[in-house]
Amino acid sequence: MEKIVLASSSPRRKDILQKYNITFDIITSDIIENIDNNDLPSISVMSLAFQKAIDVCKKIDSESIVIAADTIVYFKGEVLGKPKNKDEAREILRKLSEQTHSVYTGIAIIKANTNKKIVDYCETKVKFRRLEDEDIEKYISGSEYVDKAGSYAIQGKGALFVESIEGSYSNVVGLPIVKLDTLLKKYFKITLM
Repeated sequence: MEKIVLASSSPRRKDILQKYNITFDIITSDIIENIDNNDLPSISVMSLAFQKAIDVCKKIDSESIVIAADTIVYFKGEVLGKPKNKDEAREILRKLSEQTHSVYTGIAIIKANTNKKIVDYCETKVKFRRLEDEDIEKYISGSEYVDKAGSYAIQGKGALFVESIEGSYSNVVGLPIVKLDTLLKKYFKITLM
């Protein structure tokens, strides 16, 4: 099997991928994540994932398979990125209370030193229950919201905010595993099974 490289420093993406039948190395990308709010969210995440994959491909000289991803939360025409501080996290969580938002993850897979590449995305709709200010304050008193698009971690205490989801749970965590497996099988003859 070809060498797999995960182009991400996200512990969540690493955890998801480790559950499957592949070994992989991690090489992080140095690109600065800039989102253009004028782009469609699907275009933004695919573009950032592709930039990350290209950046990591430049760092290796083998024909490794490089997997990169980027996740955003999209709500009422606005990208809700990672909060800069507690105040921003509080504001984001208040916006999401009793609302449905979309989580988009772009995936780019490139076979380094070849022209073989594929880019795609996954969207999951997440509906939050009513969030009381007390719940928000308790949540942001910890560190779970830090470095999370939308200021919550569905795989942690943030799950208590979620009334329902429509689509891929692993997408909300940061790596839509069914989409990844489908792309790897179809274009690279690799299976996660």
